[in-house]
Amino acid sequence: MVRADDELRNPIPPRIARGGWLDALRFIVGALIILYHFREASPVPLPQLHPVFDRGYLLTDFFIIDSGYVLARIYGDRLASGQASLRAYARQRLLRVIPAHLVVSLILVVIVGGAALAGVTPSNPRWFDWSQLPAQVLLVQAWGVPGGQGWNAPTWTLSALIGCYLLLPWICRALWRWPPVVVLIGAAVLVVVADVAASVWLGDPIYRLPMRYGILRALPLFLLGVAAAFYGSRVYVSPRRAGAIGVGAGVALVVLQAFGAFSLLSLGLMTVIIWGAGAMPVLRPSRLVEHLALMSFSMFLTNEVSRIVWFGFLDALGQDALSASLRWALWSIGFAGAFVAAAVFRYGFDRPVQTWLNPPGVRRAAGEAAAGPASASGAVVSAEHAG
Repeated sequence: MVRADDELRNPIPPRIARGGWLDALRFIVGALIILYHFREASPVPLPQLHPVFDRGYLLTDFFIIDSGYVLARIYGDRLASGQASLRAYARQRLLRVIPAHLVVSLILVVIVGGAALAGVTPSNPRWFDWSQLPAQVLLVQAWGVPGGQGWNAPTWTLSALIGCYLLLPWICRALWRWPPVVVLIGAAVLVVVADVAASVWLGDPIYRLPMRYGILRALPLFLLGVAAAFYGSRVYVSPRRAGAIGVGAGVALVVLQAFGAFSLLSLGLMTVIIWGAGAMPVLRPSRLVEHLALMSFSMFLTNEVSRIVWFGFLDALGQDALSASLRWALWSIGFAGAFVAAAVFRYGFDRPVQTWLNPPGVRRAAGEAAAGPASASGAVVSAEHAG
């Protein structure tokens, strides 16, 4: 009874869980990333309709921030206190990414190589330079290693995030000793300082650094997500207020995009949206939303391959000679087909392989047992993130 009274006087933030707003956001942003990658293949390039279609880098940054948030909410306390096995955690993070990445890379190599043997030239041969492939397959292109251009180009995000994942235990140990507000403010200041430094020394803002500087782009944003997670796990805000703040940030983000990128401010608003979604308890989990969110990693990983195959096929058939209405119909079929291909990959390969590689005993050792129903959310890369 005393414990119940204490909880009423000092409510604690809810744990994140599957099938709620965080999962819905992950799928929505994943769908927008597919739209971004398909933007130039439409009969009228989408950026000509509005420049917002050229701001896919913000969607990538969303997934980087979200990855930091979700993983820190799931693993943060146990990693900070040393209760989780670092070996099991690292194993799980690496195996979550590498097998699927290698299989998709192999599929793309077989398609491009088979087309070359058949005498079919890609629409954009420069994006299939074989010398660029090793760095991408080895996922080192975000660490300054030459190569990695073209092919399944969005995988630079995985290259950068692997480094963030492996640093997370030490990040948590360093940050969890400070007050949550200090950590959150410090992370926001770090992003601003990193943005200024990147603009001065590298010639691009932090949120648009090219692939070879991927880790320098990802780490400050990942830390921002981790800081938001630490704050969200320690500071209680009523669900109604958190929801209102998150919705307000979402509306502000949409309105801003109508007038310009406002990229740094957009990063802040996206962080607030993620925090607000995580502060909302999942009272009625949706199995559909859960499955769509779990498919987002496959969406990120396979959509570029789907685009290359579909529009390469249409180019070979001479789609430029078709009417605009027919080309829009074919573009729509290709766009929808990217989701179908992701679902096939998810349920035909990714899920069974992950079930085999990460049985319950391994997940418990890595720290997911403490996460309760949220654990499967951490099994999705943001994808990625993503591209």
